[in-house]
Amino acid sequence: MLNFTIDVVLGLVLGTLGGLFGIGGGLIAIPVLGVLFGLDQQLAQGTALVMVVPNVVLAIWRYHQRNRIEWRHALALAIPSLCLAIVGSSVAVALDAERMRLIFVAFLLALAAHTLYRALHRPSGGSGAMRHSWRWLSLLGGVAGALGGLFGVGGAVLATPILTGVFGTSQVVAQGLSLSLALPSTSVTLATYGLHGQVDWALGAPLAIGGLLSISLGVRLAHALPERLLKAMFSGFLALSACLLALEV
Repeated sequence: MLNFTIDVVLGLVLGTLGGLFGIGGGLIAIPVLGVLFGLDQQLAQGTALVMVVPNVVLAIWRYHQRNRIEWRHALALAIPSLCLAIVGSSVAVALDAERMRLIFVAFLLALAAHTLYRALHRPSGGSGAMRHSWRWLSLLGGVAGALGGLFGVGGAVLATPILTGVFGTSQVVAQGLSLSLALPSTSVTLATYGLHGQVDWALGAPLAIGGLLSISLGVRLAHALPERLLKAMFSGFLALSACLLALEV
């Protein structure tokens, strides 16, 4: 019972962060599960998804309530994301866990540096209107879906800076759309990992309970913080996740 309570509390923290940054909490859950529970990369990714999938569903609804998601844009991201996630997750379960961990660390650090640069040297985010045709979102959805399938999470992390920097959306609009992209890819990735025995359901369930209880708080914080500060915090969050993942031995 004590372990269950601790796992729920950990889920509360991860859910708040997931709502704040529009990623469902899985990005930091993966290195935390590796460091604290000794799970290898694939098992950590699969277990994190047990929490991520329901968190993403609730977070999408909360973002939509506060800043309406354009469903045409969401579907343009989600459909190719789903298709390519199937390919990415099928590849991931056969890869060497250590190599995947190192690639993921490099990916997070590169994204952190890019996001921090944009927060410090570029004007604050746009109005939420698309700078380019929504049809280009399908390309982004496909790339992000493959990445999400490969790493368990990461598609939304890639999509958010591209939506703000290339398509000109605000940070909160980008985070809401990124969650829409993440839902189908994380769902199919969880199913794939589960079929290959790469999910600890007993650990993932209390994390999911905690996440569902706290993710709405994270969404409220995201809409209350200044745009530039939210981007800087997002960059720091990525760097922290990379450092935690690098600590695994």
